[in-house]
Amino acid sequence: MLKKQLLTQIELKRSELIEIAMKHGFSSSSAIICSQELDVLLNKYNEMNLKKEFPNFRKSKEQWNV
Repeated sequence: MLKKQLLTQIELKRSELIEIAMKHGFSSSSAIICSQELDVLLNKYNEMNLKKEFPNFRKSKEQWNV
């Protein structure tokens, strides 16, 4: 997935989360699920950036079981 596409998905998911939270509350099950989906996207984005800065990131991540 391209970085630009991922950023677009992050922004869409963030908007969705805000909308859900305003309607149903931040602790509603739908808001929590949406928040977790946003977390996955953000983690992918962060990992993508870490790989560029630290080429051995994947190896060290697996080594420490993170």
